[in-house]
Amino acid sequence: MKEVKIEHIDEMKQNYLNKPIQQVVRKALVKNSISDITYVNERETEIQFRFSNDIETLPVTNQKASGRCWLFAGLNVLRELVANKLELKDFEFSQNYQAFWDKFEKINFFLESMDDFLTVDNDDRTLKHLLQLGIQDGGQWDMFVSLVEKYGVVPKEAMPETHASSNTAQMNRFINIKLRQYAARARALAKENKTNEIIQLKSQTLEELYGFLVTNFGIPPKEFNFEYVTKKNVYHIEKKLTPQSFYKSVCQINLNDYVSVINSPTSDKPFLKSYTIDYLGNVIGGKEIKHLNLSMARLIELTVNQLKDKEIVWFGSDVAFYGDRTRGIWDDQAYDYESTFEMSFSMTKAERLDYLQGQMNHAMVITGVNIEDNKPTKWKIENSWGSDRGLKGYYLMSQSWFYEHTYQAVIHKKYLTKDELDAYNEKPIRLKPWDPMGSLAR
Repeated sequence: MKEVKIEHIDEMKQNYLNKPIQQVVRKALVKNSISDITYVNERETEIQFRFSNDIETLPVTNQKASGRCWLFAGLNVLRELVANKLELKDFEFSQNYQAFWDKFEKINFFLESMDDFLTVDNDDRTLKHLLQLGIQDGGQWDMFVSLVEKYGVVPKEAMPETHASSNTAQMNRFINIKLRQYAARARALAKENKTNEIIQLKSQTLEELYGFLVTNFGIPPKEFNFEYVTKKNVYHIEKKLTPQSFYKSVCQINLNDYVSVINSPTSDKPFLKSYTIDYLGNVIGGKEIKHLNLSMARLIELTVNQLKDKEIVWFGSDVAFYGDRTRGIWDDQAYDYESTFEMSFSMTKAERLDYLQGQMNHAMVITGVNIEDNKPTKWKIENSWGSDRGLKGYYLMSQSWFYEHTYQAVIHKKYLTKDELDAYNEKPIRLKPWDPMGSLAR
């Protein structure tokens, strides 16, 4: 390893002082943010909230201080079906109900997964990965499907939000302490060959954390009445529904007909292949997390086709860069970092995935697209960050941002070709637990 000499630092300082642009930028940054001084005002004309294909949807929801975007986005897909069927002008499912069972199933998934690591070395990479990750709010589309298929859905009024469900950090911290405590004690018992005591400890931990979830979230309803008023102000009530009967009778959708299409242009993931991720999931016995890897051009084409048929699209992207969350704009052309700082920040999509610079971290719903000369130019997004940002909570992303920073879209299988369906239905290639395609939307 080579030491940095003081003389070299002095040389670098002089070279910096010889750059007049950096002297201006340095002074500007004293009172302004990087985003403010790199903003390209000329992009304003390209990012107006007007779309040639715009699906009318219900008012936005708010996940607040939680990482439940994937649940909100999934339930937003379902609620449009219910609202259209029942002619509702406003409706929400209980995100709290879904989050309760997600947490419970993730706890069980973790406890059961630890059976594979009772006797491995303490520095085993997979064990350390699972312990560090613990359980989180985030998830994937197939995890949402597993929850709905097993537990159904309920209206928001049947299980309203609590402070803990909207502010999950403290609760998650205590759950993960308990799970790591279990791992430590179970591994200690394994050294003494006390298998029966491990089973008892697992059962006790699951029951204790079930009670902890009830204390934080409330008791999930087994039965409820559903009251609603239509757009024509006609009152209805359906009595003694269960979460499962409500899902089957009201939603009338087969979520298993939808395929997670990803774009991972890395050398280890050929297109037209399906993939899954080790030790990623929530409901044991539920739907396997499975992705079909296609080119970005094809992912875009499938998304447009579904939107043209007036069906919104659940999708996952990396919202960490090139965004204005107040105005509700994601546009990589709206910020000129390279000219401002006189250095390159460019990386290919494959490089960002391989070198931990990019991954899917947020799920939303696409509700519109603008088409010019048979090509998309911008997209309308229903987010779950409340109505005080963007255009009443709706966001816009440019085509170039979508191309570079979107990694996943959920598409009905009827839009896929036979070759694509065959590839999806093949036994998936297994990826390591830390693969970027196993990242959780939150």
